[in-house]
Amino acid sequence: MTRRRLFRVGLYVFALIVMATIVLPLTFSVLGGFRSSRQLSAEPVGLPDPWVWENYSQLLRSGQFWRNLFNSTKIALLTTIFVLPAASLAAFVLARFRFRGRELVYGLFTLGLLFPVAVAILPLFIVLRQVDLLSNPFGVALPQAAFGLPISIVIMRPFFASIPQSLQDAARIDGCGPFRLYWSVMLPLSRPVLSTVAVITIVGSWNAFLLPLLVLIDPSQHTLPIGVNNISAQYSTDYAVVLAYTTLAMIPALVFYALAERQIIGGLTAGAVKE
Repeated sequence: MTRRRLFRVGLYVFALIVMATIVLPLTFSVLGGFRSSRQLSAEPVGLPDPWVWENYSQLLRSGQFWRNLFNSTKIALLTTIFVLPAASLAAFVLARFRFRGRELVYGLFTLGLLFPVAVAILPLFIVLRQVDLLSNPFGVALPQAAFGLPISIVIMRPFFASIPQSLQDAARIDGCGPFRLYWSVMLPLSRPVLSTVAVITIVGSWNAFLLPLLVLIDPSQHTLPIGVNNISAQYSTDYAVVLAYTTLAMIPALVFYALAERQIIGGLTAGAVKE
């Protein structure tokens, strides 16, 4: 009993430490945006005294923040639109049909998890320049979708495989072909995992920095992470404005993730249908 209690206490302490490492930087960024650079230099950690609202209002009145927000949203939605149909079709075939080389194909997809975007950034840049996709949202969305496919298929395949075979047999008796089986039977049952993949794809695209930085040469196409970099250079001595912009850039992703948390957990842990 004592060991179990000590183990539980240790888990609580570990959870508090992890929570502190996440919450404290966020709190510092939010409160830092309400302080002046002089306050931050004199006392880096502390409450605003007085509260400086101008940092946030200045950024919200500027067109740069809203333009970066729109660009991030557009690219995230495009990436998700590309990922969901391709990943769900591939996962459906790999889960529901037996054919020679199926596991080899799946293994090739999983190998994609070992190669980050940074490894292929130079060849990608050359190819995108040749097809005239620089400073184009599709030049970011298409590579992001390609690199997002492996993890999406790895998440979706077990979910499709968990759907009872009896439903597939009944659909075939009713005359469903492979695509109609996918569209009319499998997709409606797979909403939880589709939501999970959509959320992961959107958040990943939202936080992407290196690929948009190289592809989006036109400043009017810059996304929020690039905007943070630009603001850091523009206000290199005004740390309060940089912290305010960083906070504003984090808020949409944090709110979206908080609202979709249940969908993520449900899609990763729940089966589709129980026999």
